[in-house]
Amino acid sequence: MVRLRSLMIGSAAALAAMGGAKAADLPAAKAAPVEYVRVCSTYGSGFFYVPGSDSCLRIAGRVRADYLYAEPTNRIQDITGFRARGRINLDSRTMTAYGLVRAYVRYEIDRNSGAFASPGQISTNPKINQAYVQFGGLTAGRVTSFFSDSELPAPNFGDLRFDDPTNADVDLLAYTFTFGNGFSATLSLEDALERRVNNPLSFPLFGVGAPGLAPTPFTYGGTRMPDVVGNLRYTGTWGSVQLSGALHQIRDVASGVRTVNGVSVPVINPITGLPNPTFTDTDYGFALALNAIVPLPYLSPGDVFWMSATYTDGAVGYINAGQAGPVNSGGIGAGLLSLPFADASVDPYTGEFKTNKAYGVAGGLNHVWNPAFQRNVFGSWMRFDAPGLASFLVPINAATIGAGTAGTLTGLVDFNEYRIGTNSIWTPVTGLNIGVEVLYARVDPKGRVAAPVTNFAGNSTGLFKPTGSADNWEGRLRIQRDF
Repeated sequence: MVRLRSLMIGSAAALAAMGGAKAADLPAAKAAPVEYVRVCSTYGSGFFYVPGSDSCLRIAGRVRADYLYAEPTNRIQDITGFRARGRINLDSRTMTAYGLVRAYVRYEIDRNSGAFASPGQISTNPKINQAYVQFGGLTAGRVTSFFSDSELPAPNFGDLRFDDPTNADVDLLAYTFTFGNGFSATLSLEDALERRVNNPLSFPLFGVGAPGLAPTPFTYGGTRMPDVVGNLRYTGTWGSVQLSGALHQIRDVASGVRTVNGVSVPVINPITGLPNPTFTDTDYGFALALNAIVPLPYLSPGDVFWMSATYTDGAVGYINAGQAGPVNSGGIGAGLLSLPFADASVDPYTGEFKTNKAYGVAGGLNHVWNPAFQRNVFGSWMRFDAPGLASFLVPINAATIGAGTAGTLTGLVDFNEYRIGTNSIWTPVTGLNIGVEVLYARVDPKGRVAAPVTNFAGNSTGLFKPTGSADNWEGRLRIQRDF
């Protein structure tokens, strides 16, 4: 019995030893290495290394809610507006043997109603706000126009008349030269469609009491060249200054023909008695801007003064509150007035383009009371100057007797626009801003102008009445979270 037990124990030990030897001979399964997300501090906070690569990525975004009160002029207009906006930012940066490669995407969706949209309507607006690649001094894609100054600390919620960098995102191809000691220069080819401003008004052939033939509106033809934009910038310890310029091409489809009662009629030159050319010769407009930023730490840490002075001739889109997209029925107004605003019109005597000028200045003072509370004051003044033949007197006929009077101007009318506003922004926690703003706008035309008469529903009656300047107020509440 003892011998049998010893034999069984010995056999079990031998089998165990044999089993262990066989198991050791089998390949052991290895666990996959764990890829941990590592912080990338090279480019600032929020970046991390993409696992498996040497690229750094930052994911950020914004949620904004705006509530607008806009002073109405008729019963069809909405007095309030609601807007919700969502934004996602993706910023990828990789250091290579040739320098830094950056790819950036900003995607936004707006939902607008009431005073933010057409009366009684709700609109949804998804858009690629920015999408560009930077490599060395090269910038390619959609980004803030190099005519604008992306460093301007403009805190306004509503529009001011300058090339506002918060709105002036265009498609472009640019190169920036860095000279050192704070100096840099950029040459940029930018999409000319983004900056077009046209107003194809239907003028009568003659205006009673007018000095002559009324101006001919035109419709933009196809683009033949991009806008050529350049800037020269200096940044120092006292602040920064930027000088910008742009060249903009103007060409038409058929300005020598106008439609009268649904029929195409050639424009007759009153001097020669012959029809004007069907197409006007191509012309060029230009714009110039001077932007400056001056910190004022002796008032309070964080205080800053900023200004932007702009002059345009045949390129009024560069003063149009940061335009990004063609405007086919350009107008600027307040209250009952909506005055035509366009790059050019056609001289009926010569059949050639007459460019319109628009110039002005915008600026403001940003005052930081403490890290949680900021107060800003800002404003703009703009002058629109059209050539003399661009405006004419309202004719007296059966449709306008009792509503319009001789001496009331229409067409492209000279005017001034004034805007002044203030806002207060509370930042209870980092990245959360709650602000309220009040903005006043006034349009002051040169002389009395023809304002359309509308019915109770807000629809045009085809009649006009003479009026002078007009103004309006708007108020806005904004709640915004950046992350």
